[in-house]
Amino acid sequence: MSDIVGYNFPTPIRFGVGARRQLPAALDAAGVARVLFVTDRGVAALPWFAPLVESARSPSRAVTVFDGVWGNPVVSQVDAGVEAGRAAEADAIVAVGGGAALDVAKAIALMLNHPGHLFDYEDGKPDARPVDQPIPYLVGIPTTAGTGSEVGRSAVVSDDDTHAKKIIFDPLLLPRLVLADPELTLGLPPHLTAATGMDALTHLVEAFLAKGKHPMADGIALEGLRLVAAHLEDAVRFAGGDDDRDAHLAARAGMLDASLMGAVAFQKGLGVTHSCAHALSTVCDLHHGLANALMLPACMRFNLETVPERFERLAATVGAEDGPGFVAWIERLRDAIGLPPSLTAQGVPRDALERLVEVALADGCHPNNPRAVGADDLRALFLEAFDA
Repeated sequence: MSDIVGYNFPTPIRFGVGARRQLPAALDAAGVARVLFVTDRGVAALPWFAPLVESARSPSRAVTVFDGVWGNPVVSQVDAGVEAGRAAEADAIVAVGGGAALDVAKAIALMLNHPGHLFDYEDGKPDARPVDQPIPYLVGIPTTAGTGSEVGRSAVVSDDDTHAKKIIFDPLLLPRLVLADPELTLGLPPHLTAATGMDALTHLVEAFLAKGKHPMADGIALEGLRLVAAHLEDAVRFAGGDDDRDAHLAARAGMLDASLMGAVAFQKGLGVTHSCAHALSTVCDLHHGLANALMLPACMRFNLETVPERFERLAATVGAEDGPGFVAWIERLRDAIGLPPSLTAQGVPRDALERLVEVALADGCHPNNPRAVGADDLRALFLEAFDA
C-alpha cells in the first residue's frame, strides 16, 4: 500500500505509508517558526526519527526535541516539556509516539500559554480554570495502534506522588493535523502490538455498549471491531518476525484505522473495564492496554445479561454465534496474541485488591457502563480476573 488519502473527522487526517513526509509542507502552510517535538525515549532512538526531525528544520524554522516521556505519563514530564517549550518559544508542537507521548504533548500545548498547575484544568472540576489562551499548532503522529489519542480532545496524566489519573479535556486540545503512517508501527514488538491492539478493541466494545444514544459512534465502533478481528492477530504475528512486508503493512494499517475509530467512538462513553484498567495502572503501574485486556472478559460477562441484544450485534461482527460466544472470542484472541490470562499470571498482588476497588469506584468511566456498578461488583470483577 502506498497511496496517501486525506479525510476529516473532524481532524484533518492524512493516512498511508509515508504520510509523515508531509510534515514540512504542513508546517510551512501553518506558518510556524519554532517547533517542539514531543516523544518518548524509545521512539527518539528509532532510525526514522532523526530524519523526521531534520525534515522539519529549515532556515526559517527552528526545531527542538523533548524526549522526556516514558511509562504512564505524569505531571513532572509535562512540566519538563513546558520548560523546554517555553525556552524554545515554541509556536507548534509535533507529538510523535504512543498514547503517553501524545497525551503529554497535549498537556504541554495547554500549559505553554496558560497559568497555574495542569490539574487546575481537570475535567469536571467545579472551579476549573478556563482554557482561554492560544494553543500552539499541534500535529499528531501516532506510532502505536491503541489509544487513538491523536484524534482525541483529552489528555490523561497522573499525579507523580499519588499516581491518581486526571483527565484534562477541551476541544482545543484536538490536534490540528494527524499524519497516520502505518510504516511507523512496523517496529512495535509483539507484546506491545498485542497490548495496544487490545486497548483499541476495548475502546470499540465499551463505546458500543455505553449508555445513551449515539448511532454514529455505534456504527464506527462496529466497523472498528471488524477491523480488529481481521488484523490484530496478523499484526502480532508479523511483529514476531514474518518478513512479508506488504501483508505486514496491511495489518498495521487496519489496526491504525481501528485505533482511530475507537477514539472517535468513545466520545459516547466507556465503561467498567476502563475503570478497572485505570485502577490497575494507578495502583500497579500496568500498561493501560494490558490492563484492559486482563479485565475485559470478566467485565463483558458482567454486562452480558443487561444488554444481550447489543452483544448479539458484537458477536455477529466478529463471526461469533451469540453473546457468550463473543466473550469467548475475546478470550481466544487474547490467548492467540500471547497476553496473560489473569491478573495472577501477570503478577498483580492479591493484597492490592481493596485499593484497586477504591480507585476503580472513584473513576469516571463506569457511570456510562450499561449495568450499574458498586464496590461489591468491582471486587467480584477483580477476583474473577485474578482467578481466570
